[in-house]
Amino acid sequence: MRVTMPALKEYKRTGRRFTMMTAYDHQTAQILDEAGVPVLLVGDTLGIFFEGMPTTVGVSMDTMVHHCRAVSTAAKSALVVGDLPFGSYQESVRQAVGNAVRLVQQGGAQAVKLEGPRPEEVAAIAGAGIPVIGHLGLTPQSVHVQGRSRVQARTATAVERLVDDARALAKAGASALVLEAVPTEAGRLVTEALEVPTIGIGAGPHCDAQVLVTTEILGLSAGPRPRFAKLYADLRGEISDVARTVVAEVETGRYPAPEHSYDWDIVAS
Repeated sequence: MRVTMPALKEYKRTGRRFTMMTAYDHQTAQILDEAGVPVLLVGDTLGIFFEGMPTTVGVSMDTMVHHCRAVSTAAKSALVVGDLPFGSYQESVRQAVGNAVRLVQQGGAQAVKLEGPRPEEVAAIAGAGIPVIGHLGLTPQSVHVQGRSRVQARTATAVERLVDDARALAKAGASALVLEAVPTEAGRLVTEALEVPTIGIGAGPHCDAQVLVTTEILGLSAGPRPRFAKLYADLRGEISDVARTVVAEVETGRYPAPEHSYDWDIVAS
């Protein structure tokens, strides 16, 4: 049975925590869906982890639609959320609704996510019949304003503003809210202030759910990881070991062995 946004709201009401994980391709989405991950986020972080960009700012709508389609065709149970990339909703409310429709209609997403305190856009998208998730705290699309990987809401005034923005998004019709890189206490206050689920990423243990970047927690990405990205596996190292073994076996003639080759059976005519 497909996980729905009303189901996530019910999770919040009953105190059931849930997980969101990123997926950018069909095979990863299939694995995560079969493992029981209830929410898959086709994040614009694919620009960094899939395309090698320095930030998420360069990701286009066409790219997001393409990857949403790959993930949505794999997910049989998980709720698929598509990110609205930078430049796809800042121009006007009409632009925001049109691009949200694209992610649902062409990409197969069941919900969309957008960054920043944008209650007008949230209200319009929700009014068009599309579940929308807000995103406050560290908003990577605002990298040139906020700076990279800086914890947000570090003062009492900033936390108060964060709570007010969160309430405004929920009142506008946001079905859930991602909180990124804020102090634990800020995560708790926002979570307690809202009836919709909060989904934390570096926002402490009090959020109703946690979102994890799959490539980071599997050890596939190079370079330093954020403090909140727990390393669950070192697949980068394992893949490297396999590749070195393959290279050695091919060079020495150990691969392919007879069991990996086809015999030519001559059939009499």
